[in-house]
Amino acid sequence: MTTTTEAAPVSFTEGALRELRQLQARPEAAGMMLRVGVKGGGCSGLSYVLGFDQKEEDDIESEVQGIPVIMKKAHGIYLLGMEIDYASGLNARGFVFNNPNASSSCGCGTSFAV
Repeated sequence: MTTTTEAAPVSFTEGALRELRQLQARPEAAGMMLRVGVKGGGCSGLSYVLGFDQKEEDDIESEVQGIPVIMKKAHGIYLLGMEIDYASGLNARGFVFNNPNASSSCGCGTSFAV
């Protein structure tokens, strides 16, 4: 299998990196890479994918501040320039996707349309 490393199409805030490093340290994430992507579904048409996974043959690979990131190349058009944050306030807790490519998004922020 050929490994191709490219510039990461997404960025992470310090809060997101802190949370991702904690999740990466868990035994169930051992040997896995962070998958960022999209899938069909959700109330706005597409939903975000964010989780630790095994690399597949058609994935592109990048690294963001020591965290290995994988993504399907076709997903880049939906995610290019996106910033992923982590909210830990009283009103919201979890990853927040700030996507400049989204023409609309749902109220919960986990699905979008382009």
